[in-house]
Amino acid sequence: MDAIDDRPHWRGINHLALVTTDMDATVRFYHGVLGARLVATLATPAFRHYFFEIGPGNTLAFFEYHGIELETFAKPAGVPDPRAVQFDHLSLNLPDEEALRDLQRRLKAAGSEVTEVVDHEIFRSIYFTDPSGIALEATCWVTDVTGRASDYRDERLFADRDPVAAVSELAADGRLGWVPETKLS
Repeated sequence: MDAIDDRPHWRGINHLALVTTDMDATVRFYHGVLGARLVATLATPAFRHYFFEIGPGNTLAFFEYHGIELETFAKPAGVPDPRAVQFDHLSLNLPDEEALRDLQRRLKAAGSEVTEVVDHEIFRSIYFTDPSGIALEATCWVTDVTGRASDYRDERLFADRDPVAAVSELAADGRLGWVPETKLS
């Protein structure tokens, strides 16, 4: 089911679509504070849809719906909340710890609250929120796990001592025994 030759050739995230109640503040934060270039805007009578570049071929996109009152809430990254069943936080990748600390200073200079650098062993992070309360993280790899073969037995990278069955299958022979079927909503 999992043959390497059959896999799509992914090139990152075309766009992750999030929701904002204030597109003007969103543009000012993502373009002005985070430095993510605004690269496209769409609009219909029902919504605005704006795109910010976060890497070659990779964008964050935001919907701002017209005429609909949305109930918003904010939660910190990694803290469970019964209202957040499909999304916890978004982590943006930076090349190194110097870039991470530069962003931390930039956020503080713009009046944004931001954590100290958190060492997760294989990566380091800072945490902050956007004007809509979306929990954000900026991360730099200490050990870049991308772009190379996975060694599912490397306890540094695969630290769950009681992994789900799929990980055990991958560790055993590099294949999955089954994949779930999905349905359109």
